[in-house]
Amino acid sequence: MEEVDRESGDNTPVILGKYRKEIEHSLSDALSLHNSGLQTMLRYHLGLSDEHGNPMISNQGKGLRSSLCMFACEAVGGAPEHALFAAAAIDLTHNFTLIHDDIQDGDRERRHRPTLWAIWGTPKALQAGNVMRTLADQGIQQLHHYQLTPEVVVMCSMLLTSAYLETVEGQYLDLNFEGRTDITTSNYLEMIARKTGALIRCSMQMGALTGNGDARTVQALTQCGTFLGALFQIRDDYLGIWGYEEETGKATGSDLRRKKNSLPMVYALEHASATGKEQLQAIYAKEQVEDKDVASTLALLTELGTPEYVQGLAETHADHALKALDGIDLVPGTKEEFYALVQFLLTRQQ
Repeated sequence: MEEVDRESGDNTPVILGKYRKEIEHSLSDALSLHNSGLQTMLRYHLGLSDEHGNPMISNQGKGLRSSLCMFACEAVGGAPEHALFAAAAIDLTHNFTLIHDDIQDGDRERRHRPTLWAIWGTPKALQAGNVMRTLADQGIQQLHHYQLTPEVVVMCSMLLTSAYLETVEGQYLDLNFEGRTDITTSNYLEMIARKTGALIRCSMQMGALTGNGDARTVQALTQCGTFLGALFQIRDDYLGIWGYEEETGKATGSDLRRKKNSLPMVYALEHASATGKEQLQAIYAKEQVEDKDVASTLALLTELGTPEYVQGLAETHADHALKALDGIDLVPGTKEEFYALVQFLLTRQQ
């Protein structure tokens, strides 16, 4: 369940591009550390430099969370730069979780480059992740520079910490689900609401607060973010099974090969016949999943209507995200930008 590389090209939604330079500058400023070794590691992970510290063209991924934060601020009538420190803090927090996830999952590559632990080792990578999380806390405290009230600054700090805790809880649940065949779709959706959804929800909530949105509008954008987080992860799970290798950079059925308990597998185990369930359990009990296992599993998933279910559930959450904005006044044009983003997330291929 990892964030994938940011798409480029004419189909990239406006929201994912319009704040990019400001966010990258803010992130770069946040990484000004006395320890050059740590600074190099963090800049490398964020795609701002190579492993030797030499600057490079940014390779950060979508920047979805930070972009949503600034978008929400602008959409409620605020100046988007007022949300800049909050947006950077969200990105730092998210990337902290990615550093630790890579270690826990044993992933040696992210965004087509070696992961932090694969280059510097697990102990140093753990410390780098911890530093990144601390920098996020420091960044939130800088919101007062934009003359936001102390109450808003404190609220944003509390929201980020709570969302971070939910993310860790979600990661724990995900680890706890590994190897189990009794997980229901309800269990799974609750887990991703924490692991993936909490920071996306928090992004929109903090953005609306820094834009001085009224209580009803802040609540609507918060609810919208909840559905958007589920949409993002559900589509990610779809691509983990049925994504095109030339688009995702991963072989078809990559989540099957890694024996991940993603939504398609949870749904299949919940709805398969006794024979089908035994087949899936036998494959996942193997030390290594072979090509023939992937083929037979894909056939079973198709027979169960799993692709249609997963994409249909993504469409349902997309509809809920859009309906959450009904009846609230946003800056003209911003709803259209958000609709374009939702459509992009619903149909993305990587």
